[in-house]
Amino acid sequence: MPWFVKIETGIVSKKVFDQYVRDHQKYVQELIEQGYEAKTGYWGDYGGGMLLFKATSLEEAEALIKKDPLIVNNCVDYELHEWCIVVE
Repeated sequence: MPWFVKIETGIVSKKVFDQYVRDHQKYVQELIEQGYEAKTGYWGDYGGGMLLFKATSLEEAEALIKKDPLIVNNCVDYELHEWCIVVE
């Protein structure tokens, strides 16, 4: 399965954003349990973060991220890209 990356930028206050962090973490844990090898984190030097995960296609990747509580609750703007690994 190819890798995909969702690069996100926060668009709400930290107080609002933090209300959905636990749900986002549960969502990512569910992706891991389903075999998508998801990893999530935030940028140390500025706002925003990234979700890295595997999916069978761009269409599946788009469907998966639309279930992310941070997107469902309009907490982030995001870009979705297939990540083509050249060296492992």
